[in-house]
Amino acid sequence: MARTKETRANAAPGAGTIFALRAIGLVLLARWLFSMSEMDLTSSLSAMASSPWACINLVFLFLLIFLPGARAVAERPFHPLPQWLRQALRLFAFLGFLFAVWTVSAFAVSAGWRRAAQTVAATNGWLLAAPALYAAVLWICRPRALWRTNIAARRFAIGRYAVSLDPLTRTVSVWAERRKVGQYDARELSVRWADGAGTGSASPPAPMVALHAAAETFTTAASSRSGGGPSLARAAFGRRPKIELLWDSPAAAGHNRQTVFRTALTTEGDRVAARALDSTLRQV
Repeated sequence: MARTKETRANAAPGAGTIFALRAIGLVLLARWLFSMSEMDLTSSLSAMASSPWACINLVFLFLLIFLPGARAVAERPFHPLPQWLRQALRLFAFLGFLFAVWTVSAFAVSAGWRRAAQTVAATNGWLLAAPALYAAVLWICRPRALWRTNIAARRFAIGRYAVSLDPLTRTVSVWAERRKVGQYDARELSVRWADGAGTGSASPPAPMVALHAAAETFTTAASSRSGGGPSLARAAFGRRPKIELLWDSPAAAGHNRQTVFRTALTTEGDRVAARALDSTLRQV
């Protein structure tokens, strides 16, 4: 079978995230420079020196535009940024979002809604676009797993955790976002359902092929939407099902029966991945 020749036009996974963040940074910088051009240079520099918020914005724009350490790699398509950079961008974006919402809300309350609407029209919607840009950075840098669930490739994404199983060496690698939690023997791992709400039962079914487990989960979800709605509703409001990945190694003294991770199953994809992971570990 002919293979597709890789060229520079085939961007690595994660390059779109880097491009989006830099584009948002350039838009914020352009708007800031435009606002400063309407003021005197000396007064604008003195205002920046006396404003801690301006210093925070400068650091945020520097990190957002240059993205030090960011690199698109196929092995981690959802995490092209280093962990420290992603956390810093989330912090600065959260502070910027709060400041933008507070200033816009205070102006709307003091000046009135009619004058606020006129100001939004006069600024070409920037009063609404600025909080949206900060919120977009928050959403892009949200906690995610390294990859999407691919049952055929034995890759599972549950919440912010990613689990990869190597059938040849029977080893399992667990990642928490971009940080590697550890590598374990697949025969020493097991899944425990900490909360049976929304999962059908606290004890998972007997071992089966992972693909059949995924199909059965989708069938159960469809039947739950038609007849089992209340249980899913209770699971969605404060009673989300949770799972634990346990490591029980008789050869590791002092490390028996440890919890590798514990997470809530917030989406249907997490439930599918958890059932498929449980079934795959039971087959090893």
